[in-house]
Amino acid sequence: MLLQPDLLNLLACPKCKQPVEMAGSEEAVQCRSCHACFEVHDGIPVMLDRRLRSREHGAAPHDTLLSGNGCLLILNDGKPGHVNQSLAFARLLNREYTMLDVGFKYRTSKGFSYLADRIGIYTPLLFMSEIPSGRYDAVVSAGSETYYANRTLARRLGCKSITTMMPKSYRLNFDLIVAQHHDNPPVQANIVPVPINLSFSQPQGVVTPTVGERYIALIIGGDNSQQAMDVELLRQQVEKILTLFPDHRVWMTTSRRTPPAAEKMLRQYDFEDAIWYSQNQVNPIADYLHYADYVFVTADSSSMVSEAVGFGTACVEVVPLAAQLPKRGKFIRLLSQLEQMGCLHVFDGSCGSCQKKVDLSCLLNNSK
Repeated sequence: MLLQPDLLNLLACPKCKQPVEMAGSEEAVQCRSCHACFEVHDGIPVMLDRRLRSREHGAAPHDTLLSGNGCLLILNDGKPGHVNQSLAFARLLNREYTMLDVGFKYRTSKGFSYLADRIGIYTPLLFMSEIPSGRYDAVVSAGSETYYANRTLARRLGCKSITTMMPKSYRLNFDLIVAQHHDNPPVQANIVPVPINLSFSQPQGVVTPTVGERYIALIIGGDNSQQAMDVELLRQQVEKILTLFPDHRVWMTTSRRTPPAAEKMLRQYDFEDAIWYSQNQVNPIADYLHYADYVFVTADSSSMVSEAVGFGTACVEVVPLAAQLPKRGKFIRLLSQLEQMGCLHVFDGSCGSCQKKVDLSCLLNNSK
């Protein structure tokens, strides 16, 4: 049964008292401000605090998982995009952590782990890692190479299991799952939905602004799984951006994904403190977000976009890689949701004023 529109207009979030809207389906409503989600059963919204629902369903309440001060064991699969989200989880909650490298022993081990998880068998024989000593509040991880090890180690160590991404193909019975909206997580007591990837950003002093000067920043990525970067289009976009900000000084950085042809084209410009990743592997993005008026990010990385809309004060413009963005995919869902929230604007030759930021620390602490 569908939720009646007249009823939706009368509802308010029990956490922050702001209006709610449908959460992409007829199965849940979502707060427009804090993004908390609430189930809809037979056309009736269940507007209960997540802690009450957790206790009702017998799951550990989130306050026991997030508000402790013990050490976290973070599993590292060697992929920065995964481990950085788990590190961000620890830093956002101001928790100490230890890192442990993990991986499956054989190519076939991952397939066996899906079956073992389904029937509730957890053994360290399937992955490469020693059982660590010490006491931990929780095992935290992201990435399919870590989820089985997470459950196994948490059982062996007598602590909680936490994932910072949706553990697809595994059972969703971890103690806590922090899941991004663009992964369309189900509404259940142990899942905390967040609009962006977890990240943590602080200025590092890579660049230093001159007093009295104003800045914009270009963050240039490269090809992704859906699109290749159109270098000529990028040149045209850079020209438009420079025309829009004639009185601003320009910072620019490339990344490990930036094609050589794009770097060659960009070297024709006299950027302020240009950082070429091919020569200098430093990350100035946190400084850009803190000091620049506008940050222009190419549309190739959910991690980069998430960091841009989560920290600093800069307005965020996303620069398409090609003449048209793909019509579907979770990265496109991410951009669409963030644009609707007022956190970014897709650059079309003009700029928006999207300065709203997603407060990840607040979202995690509000889920307690």
